[in-house]
Amino acid sequence: MDQNTKRSKTVNRVNSVHPSELTRFPDELLERVLSLINSNKDRSSVSLVCKDWYHAERWSRRHVFIGNCYSVTPEIVVARFPKIQSLTLKGKPRFSDFNLVPDDWGADVFPWLDVLATAYSSSLEELRLKRMVVSDESLEFLATKFVGFKKLSLLSCDGFSTDGLKAIATHCKNLTELDIQENGIDDLGGHWLSCFPESLTSLEILNFASLNSEVSFDALEKLISRCKSLRVLKVNRNVSLDQLQKLLSHAPQLVELGTGTFMQELVSGPVKELKNTFSKCKKLQTLSGFWDATPLYLPVIFPACASLTFLNLSYATLLSVELANLLSHCKSLRRLWLLDTVGDKGLEAVGSCCPLLEELRVFPADPFDQEIFLGVTESGFVAVSRGCPKLHYVLYFCRQMTNAAVATIARNCPDFTHFRLCIMSPGQPDYLTKEPMDEGFGAIVKTCTKLQRLAVSGLLTDRTFEYIGKYAKNLETLSVAFAGSSDLGMECVLGGCPKLKKLEIRDCPFGNAALLSGLTKYESMRSLWMSACNLTMNGCRELAKEKPRLNVEVMKDEGSDDSQAHKLYVYRTVAGPRRDAPPFVLTL
Repeated sequence: MDQNTKRSKTVNRVNSVHPSELTRFPDELLERVLSLINSNKDRSSVSLVCKDWYHAERWSRRHVFIGNCYSVTPEIVVARFPKIQSLTLKGKPRFSDFNLVPDDWGADVFPWLDVLATAYSSSLEELRLKRMVVSDESLEFLATKFVGFKKLSLLSCDGFSTDGLKAIATHCKNLTELDIQENGIDDLGGHWLSCFPESLTSLEILNFASLNSEVSFDALEKLISRCKSLRVLKVNRNVSLDQLQKLLSHAPQLVELGTGTFMQELVSGPVKELKNTFSKCKKLQTLSGFWDATPLYLPVIFPACASLTFLNLSYATLLSVELANLLSHCKSLRRLWLLDTVGDKGLEAVGSCCPLLEELRVFPADPFDQEIFLGVTESGFVAVSRGCPKLHYVLYFCRQMTNAAVATIARNCPDFTHFRLCIMSPGQPDYLTKEPMDEGFGAIVKTCTKLQRLAVSGLLTDRTFEYIGKYAKNLETLSVAFAGSSDLGMECVLGGCPKLKKLEIRDCPFGNAALLSGLTKYESMRSLWMSACNLTMNGCRELAKEKPRLNVEVMKDEGSDDSQAHKLYVYRTVAGPRRDAPPFVLTL
């Protein structure tokens, strides 16, 4: 019996207990039972059953997930959960990824670390941060104050340099994970890799693919050779193919590999040697890299392809023929990330070669090139949906789309849980009929009843949002840009979508009436973002007055009209207004 089945049965047993039997469990037994439940949602439900279960859940909780660092204070977390070993913390709104949130908005991790150190100095082992501000001082504090610290993951964070990584490498004697992804980091060189003590053999995950500087290969090779439990290794583009071959010879047990660059000139000897080394990586399931591959050396990875379930080619400018050749060796793929350089022919190969595919992401190689290169179109998307009936997660960037194609995709793949279609020219209609894309997205929400996340684009009227409000019963996150006709669109979404948690809107005609139509909704949601809409300060003040338990924050742009609310961020909180808001953030 797998872990998910065990947890499911545990939750079912818990839910079937009659209230009169609740106090019959000894505390130790109850805590033991609850420790088998890892779902945050299920644990929160359990804690509401009665006081005994609340306390048992409190003492047995080891991992805490906080989707907004300002929704609660670290003091509240420490008082609520005395035995935390792992913390996941998210900071800035997601639109910070699009440069819509100023760098000095907030989300500094240090106030959290300062409080956590008083309660968890010997117990905190794992910290996962996303869109947080992390300084070198914070990383040094983390490395020196938490004596048993083992796992650090930084995703889309900023504020630190490789000197901070040096502190982690130097002081965390039992480190098992160092995962650095897509951060705004000051890369001062690869010397930090030399700072791991020679006694460190515990490393299981090492990812520095997003760094730019050359690394100390001698230090890296020695580290890899002594860490026999290493499962994940992702190096940056400065690691050459011959160096990669040496690393793989020390770590044939890898499950995930991010390669260096494939851009060097090679002779047949090293190619053959690297191919032989890949053939020994029997456990490899995930492969990614910085590839500008040619037929000369792309085949070196073919021996490892049969076992791959995830292939990340989002940094690889492959053409359709190269992709088709590669995918013919990848019969077990569940996840695939691509650049649109593969074209529709490449996506036809996906549909032909990957019948088990569950997730597809297609990114633009050059989002600003509007004339020269078309990329992928609706025909490629349809081809994938026809050949991959298990597809349930898609992120698709394209420059043209039709309602008929989207409706066909929905029929072919009715189990979508995540559907994010980005037509890159704002307000683009169905390019054949010139009609809005309403019926296409209507087909998605009508057919795909399991849909949890939706991102819409193209020319859309209020009819799209009427469909969403009426049919998207399981939708949790909705992202909207350059769409809608009037306030009615947003009102329909807020009046429907009973499970909505996050609503992200930019450059839409929605105003105060639309905003205030959600008064009964916002306290059950995690957050609302609106920017470049038709909001006024008076409308935002009315929301804050009616819902004092929400933080209603307006970000003012320099030189903007004082009566307008250009950027609004609303989120539920038990902590009240935040204490570190910069002058341009007005908390109403």
